[in-house]
Amino acid sequence: MADKHLSTQFDSELNSLSTRVMELGGLVESQIRQAIHALAHFNEDAAAQVIATETRVNNMEVEIDRELSSVIARRQPTARDLRLLMAISKTTANLERVGDEAERIARMVRSIIAKSGAVRTLPSGDLGVAADLASAQLRKALDAFARLDTQAAVAILKEDDLLDSEFDGFVRKLITYMMEDPRTISPSLDLLFVAKAIERIGDHAKNIAEFIIYVVKGADVRHSSMEHIELAIK
Repeated sequence: MADKHLSTQFDSELNSLSTRVMELGGLVESQIRQAIHALAHFNEDAAAQVIATETRVNNMEVEIDRELSSVIARRQPTARDLRLLMAISKTTANLERVGDEAERIARMVRSIIAKSGAVRTLPSGDLGVAADLASAQLRKALDAFARLDTQAAVAILKEDDLLDSEFDGFVRKLITYMMEDPRTISPSLDLLFVAKAIERIGDHAKNIAEFIIYVVKGADVRHSSMEHIELAIK
């Protein structure tokens, strides 16, 4: 009975940690939405709100890490439980970095607003497609993590190329603008940093998907081909 009681307590602690990760994910998702809104409307108030939220994201990461350390020290987990705790730690770190990227977008928006009107002629609206893709990838990754769904994780990995293609296309378009009008170079570079931040959000979603496969299958699929990944989840 004592073993069963301890097992129930441990399950409760794991569920609590997973819930905290989902809360952090929700906060970071709202940061992304706010950052993209700031970019779409050149809204300095929205940008300031994103930057202010970063402190909450950082604090939540520290709290989750502290709780993780406590659980590992007390329970000394093995096998899948240990993999889950490791994945929670890595997922938390990736979510905090997504928050960093959202803050970076907000700071670039402030920089763009402070510069000349040349930015109004740039294709900033084109970033909306990439931003929607990145945000959707993160949402899917969090949902897959909550369910430990390896099939959904593989689907996320396959979709990563779409975001990379959007980024490459946007960079080519920016280069054309800068070549045609040197006055756009400075704001174009700001938009390039925004585009790179959006691409990195997709990379972090991809990392979370890889952690799901690691938890469920015990296979480290980082830097692996899609063929190898699909074999790993069978």
